[in-house]
This record gives sequence, structure tokens and C-alpha cells, in this order.
Amino acid sequence: MAVRKTKTPVIEVQARPGLPLGMPAATFLRDYWQKRPLLIRGAFPDFETPLQPEDLAGLACEETALARLISHDRATDGWSVRTGPFQEEEFPGMPDHDWTLLVQDVDKWDPDVRALISHFDFLPRWRMDDVMVSFAATGGSVGAHVDQYDVFLLQAHGHRRWQIDASESTKGKRPPLEFRNDVELKLLRRFKPTHDWVLEPGDMLYLPPNVPHNGVAEDPCLTFSFGMRAPASAELISDYLDTLIMDADEAIRYQDPDLKVPEDPNEIDAVAMGRVVQALNAIRMNDPDRLGDWFGRFITTYRAAGDVVASGEPLPREDIEAALAEGIELGRHPWARLAWRRAKRGASLYCSGLEFALPVKDAQALAAAEQIGGALYQKLSAKGRDALHALVAGGYYQLLDGDAFDDEDEYEEDAVGEYEIIDATETVEVLEDEDVEANVHEVTIHDDGVEVIVDFDDTDDSDDDQAVGTPDGGAGS
Repeated sequence: MAVRKTKTPVIEVQARPGLPLGMPAATFLRDYWQKRPLLIRGAFPDFETPLQPEDLAGLACEETALARLISHDRATDGWSVRTGPFQEEEFPGMPDHDWTLLVQDVDKWDPDVRALISHFDFLPRWRMDDVMVSFAATGGSVGAHVDQYDVFLLQAHGHRRWQIDASESTKGKRPPLEFRNDVELKLLRRFKPTHDWVLEPGDMLYLPPNVPHNGVAEDPCLTFSFGMRAPASAELISDYLDTLIMDADEAIRYQDPDLKVPEDPNEIDAVAMGRVVQALNAIRMNDPDRLGDWFGRFITTYRAAGDVVASGEPLPREDIEAALAEGIELGRHPWARLAWRRAKRGASLYCSGLEFALPVKDAQALAAAEQIGGALYQKLSAKGRDALHALVAGGYYQLLDGDAFDDEDEYEEDAVGEYEIIDATETVEVLEDEDVEANVHEVTIHDDGVEVIVDFDDTDDSDDDQAVGTPDGGAGS
């Protein structure tokens, strides 16, 4: 009887209309996800980058942007790494070869980049960590390395040569993963590629964890890296134990009411270890709901780019409802992460570490909504509306239109609450304006807005000084 041979999946495919992965998503997950790499030609046909190199350079100058500049000296094979923020005047003087600028969490700053994440809805959204964007001058690279997480590398502009070592998935042979000890970066000591491609705009390379790879710019190019979240088991255990310890009942202790006279008083015997297990189980390490609620809070705050901070007093509920009725929408803060989970009763909604018990439909709707209008608001239950208003008060949603109310309405011009994204930067310029009213002490222009300092009479019940800021939540440019 002939033995049927199993066909090895190919490593390069061509995307087709309706099949951006070159195959059904279920086939990709079965044959490639966390198993073998895949090059998808034309995954984003006729792709035009929503971000230009100068935009990325501007973002790398932001105080809270996570940016790195990596340079390679070919003569010595030396590598240097600098971390941002950078100064704008640095970039015009950079050489035209052998350096790379990388900025993480660009999806938090640029809505057009963030919109690309929807193309990966064949994966759980909470698995997506961030979109890192790199600009490389000709010859620019970060060296041969491995990642501990899944990544999709979309060529956005220019051309990049990718070399990978797929020997483990194609030949069952694990490649060497030792690192060099003479450079700051975790670069592979040995790298022998099995595949060599040049990607053009719209091509995308998927790499599962621990696949050695090296990318070198053929010309000035942009690459978008869609990285997945992959917390280490030690990190999971540590965080969960912290939760258990914080909530632990001191009355739950090691007990041995059935203690017998030991054969050797110095021995920790099997019976004692059984009691240890009982003591640990008593704090419900295996409670599905407790575990699920912890993980929901953990994964929605994992490696967050920044904290969400509400600016000023929250709008009254009736003001928000009036604005929604007028067609104004609530927009989600770009750093807010949402997910939901079915519970024994209803569901739990998680937002950046917060937790809300809701009906399933409410949890589904809120987790999926980047923007919330009056129609969706009306569909929410009372609990769902309460949760939404709590999120608005915390800065996780804001009304998108600052001029939501007409002049005849009894609302101040700045009544629509805003959220802060970054801390105030250093003063750039101070204006002494003779036209301002006498109680305005100083007008200060920051990189992220305008600050007005107002002096009040000491006998007034209000604070001595107040500042009104207008945070800038747009993408760096």
C-alpha cells in the first residue's frame, strides 16, 4: 500500500481579490500561524503609504514617542543605538545610507495608520500590540535577529530586501540563536538565510516567533510592522500572583489537623506537600472567572504606550446625551484598549485595566466601537450607558466636535471635555500681549497647546491660579 505524502505548504503566495492572505484566513491560521513564515505578494494592492518619512521624523521628536535610531558601520560591522526624543535639526544632516529610524505605537498617533489594523480582524484584536513604523536610508538595517512574537511586515514605501532562515519549518532543523556580545542590539552571531526576497509596496511578510530574519533597504523605504502581544509566562504568573496576594484572605492558611507523628521531623513529606496544594487552591488559582477577569484587565493594559488622563471636569451626563442627540459622536482615545469576555452571568468589559459587568450585547458593542453615536447609545442598556459615561469621565472617550452646542445653549465654548495624551512640553515661547484683559497674567505657547494663566484676587474663594490647556491629540508631523 502506497504511503500518502503530506504536501509541505508553500512559503510564497500571491494575494487575490477577496483573499488578501492568498488563501482563506482559516487556512492561514491552520498552516502558517505560529508555524511557518509566509510572503504574500500584493497583500495590499496599489498601496499608498498614509505616512511620509518626514511625518515619522516629526513624530520621533515628540517627548513621549518611543523612537530609536540605529546606525551601521559597514567597515567595522559596528552598530550604534540612540533613543529619542530627537531634535528636528538632526535629520537633515544624516547620511544617505546605513541608518534606520524606528517609532513604536504609531497607530496611537496617526488615525490612518490605526485604520490598517482592521485588515487583521482574522486575529483577536487584543492580540495586536502596536504598529511600529521604520524608515531606512539605503542600506539601512537593524541586523539579523529574531522576535519573540508574531509580526506582519508590510512594505509601505520603497523596497526592502528580506532574508529569512526558515530551516526549522521547512527542514525541521532549529537554526542557531546565539547572540553577539560585541553590540548593544540582540543580533544573531550566525545567520544563514534560506530565502531571499525584495518586497515592494503592498507586499507583506508574516513571521512567527523565533524565525531569524534580516531586512536591508534597497532604497529609502518605509516598513510597517504589525506586532502581536506575547507576554512571557513569567510575566503572566508574576502579575496574576500580585492580584491573588492583594485580594488574599489572611484567614486562609496552611493547615494540618490530621497531622501524624512524623518518621523524620526534618522531612517535608508527600502528605505535607498535599496540604500546600490545598492551601494554594483555597485562594482560587483555578477559578475561571477570577482568572478571566484578571487577564482581561492585564491584557488591556499590557505594554501600554501611555496613560489616558481626563482633562478638566467631566461633562454632565445630560450634556453628553444632548450632544449625541444632535449628531455629535464620542470617539475612543487612541491609547484605550478594549476587550470583553463572557462570564457566568452576562459579560465583562475591560478597558485599559478597568472592568465593567454588562450584558453581552453591551460588552460586544462597546468593545467594537471606535466611535459611538446616538443610535448606538440608544441601544445600550442602563448598565451599558453607565459604563460608557464612566469611560467618558476617565478620558477614554470624548465628544469629537468641540463646537457641539449652539450659542444660545447655556454651555461654555469649551464645555466638551478633552483628554490629555502627553505631558506638557517645555515652554517654547511666552507672549506679553497688551490686548488681553487685565486679569490674564501670561499667555504661554507649548508644543502641545496654549496655556493661559489667570490671576485672581486673594480674597476670592477660587484657586489663586488657573490654567486652561488645549492638548493636541493629532499625529506628529
